Amino acid sequence: MKKFAVVLSGCGVFDGAEIHEATMTLYAIMKEGGSYEIFAPDIEQHHVVNHITGEEMNEKRNVLIESARIARGKIRPLSEYNADEFDALMYPGGFGVAKNLSNFAFEGANCTVNSEVEKSVLDTVKAGKPIGALCISPAIMAKILEGAEVTIGNDQGTADAIEKMGSVHKTTTHGEVVVDEGFKLVTTPCYMLDATILDIAEGAINVVKTIMGMIK
Repeated sequence: MKKFAVVLSGCGVFDGAEIHEATMTLYAIMKEGGSYEIFAPDIEQHHVVNHITGEEMNEKRNVLIESARIARGKIRPLSEYNADEFDALMYPGGFGVAKNLSNFAFEGANCTVNSEVEKSVLDTVKAGKPIGALCISPAIMAKILEGAEVTIGNDQGTADAIEKMGSVHKTTTHGEVVVDEGFKLVTTPCYMLDATILDIAEGAINVVKTIMGMIK
């Protein structure tokens, strides 16, 4: 059974992990015969958003603790991730990727990425193992892995930022994946497009299927 590490960025599309993308990623892994373990960095969220009004709330939350809601409590700090223990690494999307795992939401091409996130990606690449990234997550992959070929769908502003970071963007639609053979990086747009949960499931399944075919 192939084992995936899945990294979350909180709980909720506007300030954390996109819950449909996270859930469909876990579903896809098991549907394709794999298993998973969930990780998140033990850091404070950038901010907390009321998901009804879209307004910022005057409170603080922790990314690991919030991600544990999706993980049903079974989660480890990202600092404990060891690429040797897994066959592949997965990053679902959500604004938490661009606000908590990096500051891409605010700095664009000039962003920085959380050191534990960067290490998890570089260690996985060094180990010759595949990485899957959904939604906005390919943008931080483009920052970490300069020259990578990725997709976030067709959002021109984000595509331009990816190109400015020295990577290559490919336009795609629902369920389509882009594979960078050199980095063994598989990406799909999910909610970067106007999507339904069925589209999210299709994208997650196609990424996981592709990765399964890449695992030695």
